[in-house]
Amino acid sequence: MTHPLVVAVTGATGVIYGVELLKVLKDLGEETHLILSESAGRNLKIETEYELDDVRELADVVYSNKDIGAAVASGSFLTRGMVVVPCTIKSLSAIANSYNDNLVARAADVTLKEKRRLVLMVRETPLHKGHLDLMSRAADLGATILPPMPSFYHGPQTIQDIINQSIGKVLDQFSIEHTLFRRWKGDERVTDREVKTPSKDKVEELESRFGEIKRL
Repeated sequence: MTHPLVVAVTGATGVIYGVELLKVLKDLGEETHLILSESAGRNLKIETEYELDDVRELADVVYSNKDIGAAVASGSFLTRGMVVVPCTIKSLSAIANSYNDNLVARAADVTLKEKRRLVLMVRETPLHKGHLDLMSRAADLGATILPPMPSFYHGPQTIQDIINQSIGKVLDQFSIEHTLFRRWKGDERVTDREVKTPSKDKVEELESRFGEIKRL
């Protein structure tokens, strides 16, 4: 039996990453337990056409961020891990300092203490040293820092392609198979241009032509 994945959506810009992740997980048949922060609900209305109920329906279980007594607040409740997407600097700070004043921070702290996978899609730019120190501290505790930094080798054509690549990287962290983007298999253009060893007959033909040129 596969345990549920905890998905927390906080108030950083890029709330669409959280929505699209939930959609993909639902399509893949993965059980999700969702925590939506108050700021995430506000950003949802600013940045997307989704309503709160639309997002809640994508998850199997939904918790209030104020519910410190929720199932995911206890280490005895088994999960496969947790992802915070997007993750605000405020949430990052709470997690890095074990300041469990809401369910997002508490569930993340539980994930770390139980040695489960915690992925933080930190969404902020530019970053000052305080931000970098927080990410380093969270990483030292066991978190994976996975900001939405898209690659372009797979030739994205739309914003959705760019979103999918970052979501796919999140799924990879939990060994969830997907086909959201084309994986790197070496530079195919270089492969096409590789020089092939000529046959013996071809070598003799070239030597003969070279000899004729020298006699001219």
